[in-house]
Amino acid sequence: MTYLSPNWITEGHIDFEYKKYQVLAYLQRSSKDFDQVKLYPTLGELIAHHRRLHELKSGKSELKDLFPKRLDELDWQTGKLSFQSSVNDDEIMQELARITEFALPRFGEKINDGKSIYDFVERQMEFEPIGLMPMYKQEGYLLLSRDKDKNVLAYRYASSLLHQAGEQFRSLTMRFIGAFQRSLVLTMEKIKMELVKEYKDLPNPATWRIHSQSEFPIEETILPIGKRLLLKSVAA
Repeated sequence: MTYLSPNWITEGHIDFEYKKYQVLAYLQRSSKDFDQVKLYPTLGELIAHHRRLHELKSGKSELKDLFPKRLDELDWQTGKLSFQSSVNDDEIMQELARITEFALPRFGEKINDGKSIYDFVERQMEFEPIGLMPMYKQEGYLLLSRDKDKNVLAYRYASSLLHQAGEQFRSLTMRFIGAFQRSLVLTMEKIKMELVKEYKDLPNPATWRIHSQSEFPIEETILPIGKRLLLKSVAA
C-alpha cells in the first residue's frame, strides 16, 4: 500500500520530480481502491490532503510552518524559548509552491471520483428504522445486511455532542457486538428483541437497518456510509 504522510510535502527530499512521483503513486493506489469500491479511508485521506494544500495556497497557513524549528534564543529571566524555521531558502519555497500547484488539482479530481462512487453506492442502500422509534436515539443498534449474504451484523452505537472552538459537533462511536443468520423466523424485528434480552441497559433501543443491494465491501464502504446516514438521523 502506498501511504502519503500528512506532512509529505515537507518530508524527505524536496524536489519537484520526487514529490510528483510520490503524488502519482498515491493517486494510483487510490484509483485501485476506488476500482474495488473501497471508499474509506482513502476518500477521507484525499480530502484531508486537499484541504491542507488549499490552506497553504490560500495563505491560511504558511509552508515554512510545516518545517521543523530550531532553538534560536533562550530568555533566562522569563524562561521563554524562541524558535526559528530551519528553512529560509527562497528556491525551496518556490519548489514547494510548484509541488502544491501540481498536486492540488489532481487530489481534487480524485476526490470527485470518490464522491461519484459514494453517491452511486448510497443510492443502492436501504436505510430505515426497525420497529417503533423511541424519543431517545443517542444510543442504540445498527443492523447491517447485504442481498446475497445471510449474515446480519449487529453494531451498538453511541452519539454525543462535542464542543470545540465555540461550535458543536455530533460524534458517533460504534462497536461490533455480534452476527445473526437471518431467516423466515429470525427477522430484523426478532434480532432487535434478541439484543434487548441480552443488553438490558437499553430496554427500548433505537434500532436501524442498513441494507446493501450489492456486495460492496463492508468495512471500507457500507459501514462508513451507514455511520453517516445514522449520524444524520440521530441529529435530526
